[in-house]
Amino acid sequence: MLHFESLAVSAGRPPHLPGQPINTPISMTATYRADGPEQVYARDGDDSVRAFESALGAIEQGQALGYASGMGAVATIISGLRSGAVVVCPTSAYFNVAEMLRQRAALGHLEVRFCDVTNTAETVQACAGADLLWLESPLNPTMAVCDIEALAETAHQAGARVVCDNTFATSVCQQPLDFGVDIVMHSATKFIAGHSDTLMGATVTRDQAIYEELKARRSLYGPVPGSLSSYLALRGMRTLYLRMERSQASAGILAERLSGHSAVERVRYPGLAVDPGHARAKKQMLGGFGAVLAFDVRGDALSADRVCQRVELITPATSLGGVESLIERRARYVGEQKVGTPPNLLRMSVGIEHVDDLWADLQQALDTI
Repeated sequence: MLHFESLAVSAGRPPHLPGQPINTPISMTATYRADGPEQVYARDGDDSVRAFESALGAIEQGQALGYASGMGAVATIISGLRSGAVVVCPTSAYFNVAEMLRQRAALGHLEVRFCDVTNTAETVQACAGADLLWLESPLNPTMAVCDIEALAETAHQAGARVVCDNTFATSVCQQPLDFGVDIVMHSATKFIAGHSDTLMGATVTRDQAIYEELKARRSLYGPVPGSLSSYLALRGMRTLYLRMERSQASAGILAERLSGHSAVERVRYPGLAVDPGHARAKKQMLGGFGAVLAFDVRGDALSADRVCQRVELITPATSLGGVESLIERRARYVGEQKVGTPPNLLRMSVGIEHVDDLWADLQQALDTI
């Protein structure tokens, strides 16, 4: 079995034949001749989509599917639930996931139980009679860590399927399928594509029946990714390991330095020994602690906003996972306020810039408050 780095580079290539291109060409067509044995219409995927799926599946040892966005992947998973199904979801889940579930509940389609998934006992209780347990670890944007293996086991005993959003950790740092999760979901827009230039999502499973279900629903509802997006996401995946290696090393250094700054009230990063989730993260984030951190600025929302306004190298913007470092005050979104995100919390996605330059930029911005 090849190592992660080698699979990320070699998987999803065209056949090894003389004269073949080493990259799968972009398939810019929506329809195909009817006299072919297989391909009919691009909503079922194409060569570019399948190349991406082959590579992601290889590095997670499962079967992957691509989607037009991360939320397209979420919607495809949720749409398969029976009427009246019970979903257990983190109280501080990504706010668009929480909003989708709330809307489905308001229409009478689902029952949603929000709970603190870092509290295993509370989550075990919530899983009684549940159909689906939705996990994130680390959580967005609080960076809290749940016990994936214990919760997956509990959910399965209750007869529930388990999904884990692994966008923050990525396949490099964490492989939730190894801990009993049924479906891993990624916003491939983020670290997988890695260059802030494409919108895409993905799921991975090791269960053939689940794979077939998701594939059929993706084709029926239509959130299939385009050829160009799939090509760009696969190109980004080739360097995922290298980018994560650099970015998470810098994230650890910045977390330590932020901890000592007088304008910082709290640093949220599972790589810190004092972090409440550190022990759990060591057990399940076997490839590192990730390249996203959060910190609470001493003061209020205005103080946090001032930091975002004063940074120069770091870009104040939403999203994460690109080669450039990004920072934002998450509670500026109404959805984040609904899930209780602190108003002075800043989330930072650490890019591949030199760590000393990033620290100098953060320091001068923090020194103004």
